[in-house]
Amino acid sequence: MPPDSPLEGNALVKEVCRRIRLARSYWDAHNNAACRGEREKALALYNTLTKEQKDQIPQTLRVWLRYRSEKYFGAHQTPPRSKRRSAKGRKP
Repeated sequence: MPPDSPLEGNALVKEVCRRIRLARSYWDAHNNAACRGEREKALALYNTLTKEQKDQIPQTLRVWLRYRSEKYFGAHQTPPRSKRRSAKGRKP
């Protein structure tokens, strides 16, 4: 399968699981920016799955993706700051 072809079937389910696990590992490492990016990618792929495919994903991963991480990264949260910080408070 060429690398740029869309994933289907079992490969898609495995990719969703891989991305959720990667996001969780970033979460455990307190790397929120990377966690947010991987979670968004995982959620986008997750939303393309059928009900049967979603049932193949372990429940712990589904719960983390849809509920626990929503608490911290949901739309109701303040978006992340830009990487550039203001010069206020810095010594010359």
